Amino acid sequence: MTQTGNTAAREKGQAPSPQWFVTGQNAHARQSRFPFPGLLLALALGGLAFAGEPHLPPSDLNLKLAAPITTWDEGIPLGNGLLGGLLWGEDHTIRLSLDRGDLWDERPREGIPTDRFNYHNLVRLVGEGNNAEVNAICDYPYGGPHPTKIPAGRLEITLDPSQKVERFELDLASAEGRAWMAGGRDPLEVFFNAAEPAALIRIPGAKPVTLSLKPPESVAKLGYPAPQMGEQGGMHWFLQEAALGLRYCVAVGSRRTGENTLLAFTVTSTRDGADPVGLARQRVGDALAAGYDQSLASHTAWWREFWSASGVFVPEPEILQHYYLVQYFYGAASRRGAPPIPLQGVWTADAGTLPPWKGDYHNDLNTQMTYIAYQTAGRFDEGRVFLDFLWDLLPVFREFAKDFYDAPGAAVPGVMSLAGQALGGWGHYSLSPTMGAWNGHLFYLHWRYTGDDRFLRQRAYPWCREVGTCLRHLLKPDEQGVLRLPLSTSPEIFGNTGRAWLVPNSNYDLACLKMLFLSLAEMARACDEDAAADEWLKTADGLGEFHVNADGALKLDAKLDLTESHRHLSNLMPIHPFNLITIDGGTQDRRIIDASLEQWDALGTKAWCGYSFSWMSCLRARAGDAEAALRNLDLFVKAFILRNGFHANGDQTRSGFSNFTYRPFTLEGNFLAAQAVHEMLLESWAPAPGSGDEGIIRIFPAVPWRWHDVSFDQLRAEGNHRVSARRENNATTWLRVVAGRDGCVRIRDNFGGRTPEWNCDDVRKRSEDFEVVLRRGEAVEASLPRPDSPAPRPDDVAEPVVIPAKTRQ
Repeated sequence: MTQTGNTAAREKGQAPSPQWFVTGQNAHARQSRFPFPGLLLALALGGLAFAGEPHLPPSDLNLKLAAPITTWDEGIPLGNGLLGGLLWGEDHTIRLSLDRGDLWDERPREGIPTDRFNYHNLVRLVGEGNNAEVNAICDYPYGGPHPTKIPAGRLEITLDPSQKVERFELDLASAEGRAWMAGGRDPLEVFFNAAEPAALIRIPGAKPVTLSLKPPESVAKLGYPAPQMGEQGGMHWFLQEAALGLRYCVAVGSRRTGENTLLAFTVTSTRDGADPVGLARQRVGDALAAGYDQSLASHTAWWREFWSASGVFVPEPEILQHYYLVQYFYGAASRRGAPPIPLQGVWTADAGTLPPWKGDYHNDLNTQMTYIAYQTAGRFDEGRVFLDFLWDLLPVFREFAKDFYDAPGAAVPGVMSLAGQALGGWGHYSLSPTMGAWNGHLFYLHWRYTGDDRFLRQRAYPWCREVGTCLRHLLKPDEQGVLRLPLSTSPEIFGNTGRAWLVPNSNYDLACLKMLFLSLAEMARACDEDAAADEWLKTADGLGEFHVNADGALKLDAKLDLTESHRHLSNLMPIHPFNLITIDGGTQDRRIIDASLEQWDALGTKAWCGYSFSWMSCLRARAGDAEAALRNLDLFVKAFILRNGFHANGDQTRSGFSNFTYRPFTLEGNFLAAQAVHEMLLESWAPAPGSGDEGIIRIFPAVPWRWHDVSFDQLRAEGNHRVSARRENNATTWLRVVAGRDGCVRIRDNFGGRTPEWNCDDVRKRSEDFEVVLRRGEAVEASLPRPDSPAPRPDDVAEPVVIPAKTRQ
């Protein structure tokens, strides 16, 4: 019998990963293709009760892939924030594609026309209708092989010929990768130590293995010299000279321990010190001396703490597994002290080519959506990685504002390197000044969700103020006194053609500007800067209204309607993620939401990418349309991810959901899918951004009918309130809110006319909400009767997406 992860843990003397238990499954789950019979949720007194460690993903949710895995981008993803690896292979060959987050070639392309690469010249050329020259100037810096993210290399392990890999597995709870051998009892095991910058592999078998370190072929395209290979005392390494003084070393060492072979490996660079080889050998030696079990103990302790933040349960196997995999991505690829997640995280291409889109930081969707899902999950340390990165780059952004825009304050390039270097590309979005405003929204949300006033005063408000200063400088009043930018676009709409220059301000730019200035007004007021708050509010008011057509649908700009399917939902950003147009905003807002979504439905999904579906799922949930939210999310997880869960831009089933069928992976679509689950289970946005109002806690605001039984534990609402709730037979039956700060907690009455039984007498009903004043750490709890059976099936229920196996690539 094949050994399970928990059985292996027991036999190694470790505590097994605990399982969840549920009192029964709903009828749909019993009839569906539910491959996780052990996945049962505990529904106990007062909420979720977990056996053992709370929230550890059960082994049923582990990523399990049959061998062979013949391509790097379908490997088992492993990482500790700085180092990353992909585990793959076939027969008796095991491969680990290695990466390190800060390996970058930062050389600008030679010959950039610096005298013409500025905003003033861009405005002039657009005014003259000379889009060809715009493209010649803006695309040029992006057209060379560098700047670019670079991979570290590959470790290949040749096993004894009697050992043949049968399947691979990612243990989510312990962040271990495993390769199971045919007929073997014990698997090959590997983890990237969460506590140390090294990784360890334990390989069962009486016979030694053969190791091979392979430098990446792709760096030859950058003109690097051949690496220097070295070997001594059972260690192997290579030292690669890169560019601008960067050198990096990949090293591996081995020793026999009983019937096992133990390997340790690492990647060091001159960012660590002057002697990467010496440091690499030291780290490998220390890891070998500590051994697998000792190192694993500190590693799993880190991951137990990570998983303790929150937990969810939905009765949809693929969606639940994907949700936990994406949470794992935060832990594996976003760690304080290491770079934030770029397009491909710490899993840079290992295919003899440089990474797609340079593996860079795209600020027209990718970075913002990658870091949109951490707040509700309570993964604030992982989210701070990106905010710390943006804060540290503030001097670079000031220089960019001065040199490119001739403006005070700070500006964020739409496409940039690790060092914040503007990489160019389609100038219509890569050099749009409002990208920094969208980044600023993450600072604002972090403050709203944590309630951390120190972060507000020291980071959020100062950073956003600099970006607001630059944008306010660029805005000029027109004849009617409306503030407008010199140029305006909507990301990737009309590509890099002359049509992409829209009438200022596009709805996209308008949304970014309004959200920034309203949040600046709120943050300034909270910092006791009332005069500044009034000025920011005045700027927001001076931007005018959003552009809508006769039906009420959001247009691209004052003149143009969206008339064709498109991958970027840019004109819908006032609805999501900014909440500038909401279902609480009255008849006009509701009309705009309905008309805009109807327009997108009519245009179809042929030009969508994977992230379009997961973003639309978030948006539909925010609009209260649970069935459409599930339909889009279901399509995403079944058609737009690779075997290992990575979001692929194209339809991997070739089922006609999109005309795009290619497979380069980027991660933002994954995080949007996790956020879609959050949006369906818990929302807490304030009806009027900038007002300073506390967010309204909305429990189960968009749960689809076929999710009869749903629950979550310790998800976060704005104010760092910890919310847990249970839903049975399509009705909320229990909830608890633990206050994260002093003040009034507002809970939307979303209980279908049933009256909650509260645990205290201080709860008052005002309009649509229940209100109670709590001190930090105090809890309010309510229970409601459990219906005898699920609610009647609605007419618009989202049927499960079924894709024949033969259509998958």
